[in-house]
Amino acid sequence: MPIESVAILSPGDMGHAIGQLLRENELRVLTCLAGRSNRTRELSRQAGITDVPNLNELVEQSDVLMSVTISEAVPGLCREIADAVKATGADLLFAECNAIAPELSREMEGVLSEAGARYVDASIIGGPPRNGSSPRIYVSGGNAAEFEQLRNFGLDVRNLGPQLGRASGIKMCYAAMTKGTTALQAELLIAAEKLGLTQELMAEFSGSQPAVVKRMEGWMPGMPAKSRRWISEMEQIEATFRDLGLTPNIFKGVADIYRMIGDTPLGDENPESRDQERGLAETIRLIAEATGD
Repeated sequence: MPIESVAILSPGDMGHAIGQLLRENELRVLTCLAGRSNRTRELSRQAGITDVPNLNELVEQSDVLMSVTISEAVPGLCREIADAVKATGADLLFAECNAIAPELSREMEGVLSEAGARYVDASIIGGPPRNGSSPRIYVSGGNAAEFEQLRNFGLDVRNLGPQLGRASGIKMCYAAMTKGTTALQAELLIAAEKLGLTQELMAEFSGSQPAVVKRMEGWMPGMPAKSRRWISEMEQIEATFRDLGLTPNIFKGVADIYRMIGDTPLGDENPESRDQERGLAETIRLIAEATGD
């Protein structure tokens, strides 16, 4: 079926930027903002996304729905959309784009398929679209080829084949590296701050690990603003590794690090409100002070 309209739930940091890119490429883009925060409403308005009053109307008016939310919200959102599809008989392609374990994706496929929707296992790697760029959107499962039409509207869609769970699996492995490394670096830098060794450690890193320093300087100042929503993502990686017979304990610890940082005042930030001038050293100092002895 030709794609003429796409729904985005929810139009937050990533979702509103994807919606704006699709709209700029002449697709109709919709959302339902009932119960959403003022920040999400403003991001959606800036992106030019059309708000509809309820989920029933959203699924009736959309050819594709992209679920772009936080990991912990996935089961509830999938069931809400399934109920709307059942109630309306909508002909909907549903793409579950969040950072979830392959096993959870397979479970949600059952929920949506039973309701009459066509399910796509999907994941997003890379930052929100900027200046016409697109993150990589990996897809898998029997309906993945239909979603590939969105390549014609600016999205970098990469089909991993008909086996459901491959797209969610690549996200789990990739995020384990990027966000797992960031958590490790944050913990050791906080430890060095508490030990009074920050200057000496950073001098050693600068001499022997300059690429690591560059990455920490790029990632760490903005990380606290995202730490709370990364907790459930790390728990999904934990579940993925457990399902594969690997230790889940590494990412249990990573989730704990993001939970700890999210509980500091810096965890109240969002990407718009955070201090853009604050660098690596100040970020770590503030977290170390807030976490006590």
